[in-house]
Amino acid sequence: MPLHRFRILLPRSVKRDVIFLDLPGRSPIEIQRVRDPRAKRIKLSVDERGARLTLPARASLVSGERFLQEHRHWLLAQLEKYATSDASPALVRGTTDRLPLRGEQVPLHWREGRYTRLTRESDGLHFHAPAKDASARTGDAALRRTLREFYEAEARADMGRWLPKYLPGLPRAPARLRLKVMSSQWGSLSPDGSLAMDLSLVLGRPSAFEYVLVHELCHLIHADHSPRFWHEVESRFPAWRDEREYFHAQGRQLKASLRALVSTQR
Repeated sequence: MPLHRFRILLPRSVKRDVIFLDLPGRSPIEIQRVRDPRAKRIKLSVDERGARLTLPARASLVSGERFLQEHRHWLLAQLEKYATSDASPALVRGTTDRLPLRGEQVPLHWREGRYTRLTRESDGLHFHAPAKDASARTGDAALRRTLREFYEAEARADMGRWLPKYLPGLPRAPARLRLKVMSSQWGSLSPDGSLAMDLSLVLGRPSAFEYVLVHELCHLIHADHSPRFWHEVESRFPAWRDEREYFHAQGRQLKASLRALVSTQR
């Protein structure tokens, strides 16, 4: 009797749903469950938006639930860290008096103006905005959009200063530079050579931002994280270990601060 081979069709797109983890004496913990065909293993992560369980295409739901139970103590510890960390203040018209930029808290002054704009002057930043009226919600959205555009311009200015120093010796320049709000990564390089950087980098110290840029540029030489890759990083940025420790200590707060300031979710 001939044997028939059946091809198993796996999902090609990312699928999401929400599950809850019940623990004694606590309210259920909401977890975003993500079925990602690109994932190679089950992964549990926590960021300022909550908990996330990632499943590879072949992983069963039962194995995911078992993984959650096995790592529930780690999950609780991570969620408590976020709950007890310093809250990141949102952008409030007329109230916010400082903004994070390049590792500092820069004084912010509010001025009434005909249109919304943010400028940098000798005594700090100046936010010009029309008087608050019935369209306050629209006005607040304009403030966040203007702040994001300001941060993007500052980040591009930084990269524009650093790039000429590191482009020599690379096989090619990045095809494109983009700034994004990333949940976990600090930068990424796509196969076509497009370079994406996390916008929150401009909030932290410049040397950390510069390191991430160098890190991603070195992927133009080696796409992996092999010893050869780290040799390229070392030759261009010897203090990269210090910056990696900085992200371990401050990275979570940088990302949370950016989201609180420019997020449209209210």
